[in-house]
Amino acid sequence: MSASGYAPRTAPAVDPQPESTDVLVRTDGALGRLTLNRPKAINALTLEMVRQLHVGLDRFEADPDITVVLIDGAGERGLCAGGDIVALYDSVRDGSDSARIFWTEEYVLNARIARFPKPIVAVLDGIVMGGGIGLGGHASHRLATERLVSAMPEVGIGFAPDVGGTWLFTRIPGELGTHLALTGARLGAHDAVAAGLADRIISSEAVDELAADLALGDLAAALERAESVPVDAPAGDLADARDWIAQAYVHDTVEAIVAALQARPEEAAHKAATQILRASPTSLKVTLRALREAADLPSLEVALRHELRISCGFTTVGDFVEGVRAQVVDKDRTPRWDPARLEDVSPDTVDHFFAPLGDHDLDLDADRTRTS
Repeated sequence: MSASGYAPRTAPAVDPQPESTDVLVRTDGALGRLTLNRPKAINALTLEMVRQLHVGLDRFEADPDITVVLIDGAGERGLCAGGDIVALYDSVRDGSDSARIFWTEEYVLNARIARFPKPIVAVLDGIVMGGGIGLGGHASHRLATERLVSAMPEVGIGFAPDVGGTWLFTRIPGELGTHLALTGARLGAHDAVAAGLADRIISSEAVDELAADLALGDLAAALERAESVPVDAPAGDLADARDWIAQAYVHDTVEAIVAALQARPEEAAHKAATQILRASPTSLKVTLRALREAADLPSLEVALRHELRISCGFTTVGDFVEGVRAQVVDKDRTPRWDPARLEDVSPDTVDHFFAPLGDHDLDLDADRTRTS
């Protein structure tokens, strides 16, 4: 068993690699670098990519010369747009078990990144959504660039925030996390820092030099140098909205939150209410309960166990297939949610998403990639 609590597998040599590999695993001096390499898909995660990332971390954990890990994405569009939604849609629609297997191994990876025994620097550049937050949000050092567009918009596709999102969101003071989860609001660099989802802002032009500096083994100096490069990131507005967000989202039902938002004088609050009412009613109710429960959980690992139960719940009940059809497959942007109204989502339906999975429950103290 390794220092991180996970048992490393024997990893193959990682240098050199073909450029067609979906995850580039490279070493340079003290640096181990993991580059997501599906730029045409904005580096959307597949099961094979999750496994390749594990192999890379195995290699870096076992190599005493590697003192820091860098996670970034190939191409100009973003670090990671999330999981491969169409593949998950196909799995759920066809009744196969591949969606559960993907989520299980992905969530184990999220926990491993959070507990990795060496510093992990994540470059939050361009689009970083859903599963991308699972990769970057749990890193020890999270660097947002001026191009960052980050969100967890799962309720808009009939799903719920996962990859440790409920854990991250409930650790943000003042109900900002509830706002982000229920609206799917997009964050730039300054808003990500205000929400505690990023630690520093750097220029996208500084990333290559950052990697070269990290290879020298002085993490603090590399971060300081990267941060010294001039950067022009758009101003955020989340910090100024803290007061009305804290007051409107304190309620424990989605209906009460929407009513509170609609009663506010701020135009932004009205827009938030409108955005919430466009999302799947089932997803909204499941998400709010997940957030409230996550606030009292003892660890990220326990939160991920609960999130796997919720995610698997959407394979049999809820709006996930319809949401992906409307937003991603047919792109008509008119999902037909069932039920269509918040008041018609029964407590029994919500309870379904929180039921244990038996042998398939996520156990981070047992096999790291259990798939049977």
